[in-house]
Amino acid sequence: MQIRKQHLVDTAYRLFNEHGYHATGIDRILAESGVSKATLYKHFRSKDDLVIAVLRQRHEQLIQAIGKAVEQARESGRSPGLAIFDVLDEWFRGDHFFGCNFINASAEYAEEGNAIHRLAAEHKAAMQDLIEHGLVEIPNRRQRQLMAKQFSLLVDGAIVRAHTRGDRDAAQLAKKLAAQMLCQR
Repeated sequence: MQIRKQHLVDTAYRLFNEHGYHATGIDRILAESGVSKATLYKHFRSKDDLVIAVLRQRHEQLIQAIGKAVEQARESGRSPGLAIFDVLDEWFRGDHFFGCNFINASAEYAEEGNAIHRLAAEHKAAMQDLIEHGLVEIPNRRQRQLMAKQFSLLVDGAIVRAHTRGDRDAAQLAKKLAAQMLCQR
């Protein structure tokens, strides 16, 4: 990705993350990035295209981080299925936690046919697949799929709780519940 284009995506990500998608206008992105309007529209046909680029980048970052945590847990003998909660815990405790970009995007672009809404839904499905991949201790595929759905619900609930209530311990609470669920199966 070209340097200016990447700088636009990074600036937009930070602003969308902190202020929301609709509340962040193109003029603010341009002012904070120092990029001209012509350069913006050279790379992105619309603000929606910029939002999509931001979400795609964030999706890749999350898939890589969680995939790495799952593999590290597997290699160290810990439960790979619980690794996602450690990634969440680190994120919640960081200075740059403003909720889930995908939950926020799906709320701001609520029409199911909207490309941004669809991308948010696709991300959540990919996350559930990644969780399912980590649940190696469940040999039965149907049980593993059900547990992945339940863990996904815990993940999204922890994100919303941490964001709306400022509960930075939400990931660890969700992890405890997930561990109990694994023991009871």
